[in-house]
Amino acid sequence: MTEYGFGAGGERPVNAVRLWAGGLATAVVAALVVLAGTLLVNGLLGASAPSPEDSWQFGGAGTAAYAVLAALGALAATGLLHLLLPHTPRPLSFFCWIVGLAVVVATVSPFTQGVPAAAAVATALLNLAAGAVILSLLSKVGAAARAERRTLPPQPARPRGN
Repeated sequence: MTEYGFGAGGERPVNAVRLWAGGLATAVVAALVVLAGTLLVNGLLGASAPSPEDSWQFGGAGTAAYAVLAALGALAATGLLHLLLPHTPRPLSFFCWIVGLAVVVATVSPFTQGVPAAAAVATALLNLAAGAVILSLLSKVGAAARAERRTLPPQPARPRGN
């Protein structure tokens, strides 16, 4: 079958520097969302998230690990996006579906851990917030990272010699 249009005859180009710079920025934002959310839940609301123990207080190893996991999730999503952009039809649609379903899993999973309901709800909301940040930012980064294919300007017609 013959392909026409953008991407015909090969892979679609991706601006990898722009993609990974945006992915790193998204990882920082996701980690900060988790840190700020943990402060909000533990400090202002008095609930324990994501664990009923004191290990998740700000500055504890648990909070740092949770923030690092959010950042690693953003980097993993960036890697997925880098794989999808040049090789799949409608890569941003596939990306949004895959990451969206992963966010659903992360949001529902605290309810399967046997922790108190308040901790499960707080953790689920933090996971949902971090996942929404990752999904929304990286979908825009992916759209911006699609390198434009440069075409040569049309050449003037040459007169034919007889």
